[in-house]
Amino acid sequence: MNRYKVCVYAICKNEEKFVDRWMDSVSEADMVVVTDTGSTDNSVEKLRARGAVVYQDTISPWRFDVARNIAMDHVPEDVDICGSSDIDEVFEPGWRQKLEDAWQPCYTRARYLFVWDHNSDGSPKKQFAMEKIHRRHGFRWVHPVHEVLEYSGPDEDRTVWIRGLVLHHYPDPTKKRTQYLPLLELSAQENPDDDRTMFWLGREYMYYGMYDKCIETLKRHLEMPSAKWDEERCASMRFIAKSYQAKGDRREAYKWLLRAIAECPRVREPYLQMARLGYLENNWPLVYVMTLRALQITVKSGSYLLEPDAWGYSLYDLAAIATYRLGLFEKSYEYAKTACEMEPNNERLKNNLELIALKCKAGESNE
Repeated sequence: MNRYKVCVYAICKNEEKFVDRWMDSVSEADMVVVTDTGSTDNSVEKLRARGAVVYQDTISPWRFDVARNIAMDHVPEDVDICGSSDIDEVFEPGWRQKLEDAWQPCYTRARYLFVWDHNSDGSPKKQFAMEKIHRRHGFRWVHPVHEVLEYSGPDEDRTVWIRGLVLHHYPDPTKKRTQYLPLLELSAQENPDDDRTMFWLGREYMYYGMYDKCIETLKRHLEMPSAKWDEERCASMRFIAKSYQAKGDRREAYKWLLRAIAECPRVREPYLQMARLGYLENNWPLVYVMTLRALQITVKSGSYLLEPDAWGYSLYDLAAIATYRLGLFEKSYEYAKTACEMEPNNERLKNNLELIALKCKAGESNE
């Protein structure tokens, strides 16, 4: 018998194609509450047919925090535990029991594994901790976008890690994120001292190719007293470097990448970015040194800033090219072989491996 009353709540707009998969995923909850914010497809009808309690609300002007708070407010007062889930997400079966086994009334929220992106074979490509499961009372969502839960209850805010609870994200590639930038700009206006909001805004400017604004905003992020997390500071420096490189200023790009490495030498991303910059300038010693340093890092940080490329074939590919150019053909072959094993359908990698193998054989015949 379940000890707690559990409700999953969500916001929805035109998610018809995901409804059945999502409802199957959240069916272990005692109830499912959805706030529809203006669907023009059959989302509402399908959700109700599958047993969800659906409310239809208009949020104008649009803000994610307001929408999620309205959805939460529709959750009955007697619910013990709430779980916020988007309709393009899927819980692995058995999540309810894992939550019940770990939860105690003293806890206010739960953390669990969130798989943000997947490889073609379905295995995790990018994953990190998430905490959208929480006590029914004492929480509100804050920030217009990249919204987070803020606790204001009477007792201590305590988090429990739910071992084995996994939530998968399968986004709709047709949906655009054009609303993110203006909402992030609004969030920065409302929260000028929030370093993470400043970081996200600067990163968004880079995505939009607004490189001067990216550089200005991320430099401001780095100057904020609260911006202390080394991995996020490193990411700011990397994005500044990318922006300078896009503007044609490789000297500044090198400088900021060196700062990124010094800031957080325990992650692969800045080494990979430096190796790619060295590749553009045929600086093979630099490429080789950077790939060697990166491959010495064998433990993923587990944060949302991890870039899958840093853990795929790219480092081995660059190392193979660099060692080939340096005349280290045996080493080049080993790196190229590993790259092919990691990306077996990549024709360029296979052609490179064949070329390097021929070079190795030619070297043997000359001995």
